[in-house]
Amino acid sequence: MIWLTWRQFRAAAAATAAALAALAAVLAITGPGLADDYATGLTGCTTQSDGCSRFLQNFFHDNQAAFLGLTAVMLALPALTGLFWGAPMITRELEAGTHRLVWNQSITRTRWLAIKLGLTGLAAMAAAGLASLAVSWWSGPIDKAAAANEPGFPRMGTLLFDVRGIVPIGYAAFAFVLGVTVGMLVRRTLPAMAITLAVFAAVQVAMPLLVRPYLRPPVHATVEISMSNLEGLGFERGGGPLRLQLRTLAPDKNGWALSSRLVDTSGNTVSSTVPVSTTSGPCAPDPARGPSACFAELKRLGYRQEVSYHPSSRFWAFQRTETGIYTILALGLAGFCFRRLRRVS
Repeated sequence: MIWLTWRQFRAAAAATAAALAALAAVLAITGPGLADDYATGLTGCTTQSDGCSRFLQNFFHDNQAAFLGLTAVMLALPALTGLFWGAPMITRELEAGTHRLVWNQSITRTRWLAIKLGLTGLAAMAAAGLASLAVSWWSGPIDKAAAANEPGFPRMGTLLFDVRGIVPIGYAAFAFVLGVTVGMLVRRTLPAMAITLAVFAAVQVAMPLLVRPYLRPPVHATVEISMSNLEGLGFERGGGPLRLQLRTLAPDKNGWALSSRLVDTSGNTVSSTVPVSTTSGPCAPDPARGPSACFAELKRLGYRQEVSYHPSSRFWAFQRTETGIYTILALGLAGFCFRRLRRVS
């Protein structure tokens, strides 16, 4: 039975192995040069007046296309596993009727499904793990530069968290078993693939919105208003109050900012309109003076930004927890498949 499963799976396995080998070769060739450019640039920018902010911004922009491309590959890999490995695995047997032939050869249904799920599922998890390891190694310098940009791409953010560490392994396991489950229920390959993609995409969107923020209580911090978190600054018509627009940024640049609010000296939430003198005060429009005097006035009046966020120190704890959640979902779906198999004729 293992030999038969391998015969059915070897074409997909060979294609995936070839794609991973090509990706690893490209990353291995270009990775050392990328790391050297980053290290050399950091060494040379320490004497600049703006520190290394300009170098980090330019370094990220120069490599942004590759950064986003690899991110897209890692986001798509688990979904493709569910589409092309999971969904057709049972539907192909059911549509062709070959499952009956195997069951008449002293192979039980449980053993038949266990070998298929075990062999192919482990291959899917291994492919996702190896791809994540290679991409994380290559993207290390770009990740550091991306986190330093405003707004940046922090490691705990919704984009990088999904494609780094060990969570792609959990995603691949869940997507694969989801495809198998949908295929067993629908019994047609193309509809099963479409439903698998829709359900997996919905779960991937729901996780960072509805589950991940509440895995642990967020940290609350109060930060001063400065250029780093200022989105916009203006005045109402006729010299009215100062109007602020603030970015939601975590004090930890690799942290994940969830929400923010503008508070006064008593800690009460206020609107974006602040009663600061405008026409002749420190916040009056004056290109020669710059915003530093206005920020000093806002600090004197006690205005701050209160941010709720998850710090970067929670990265691996969240990775383990989310991987565990997807693993439990995959095991639950696998158990359903074994029970459902008894009704298949």
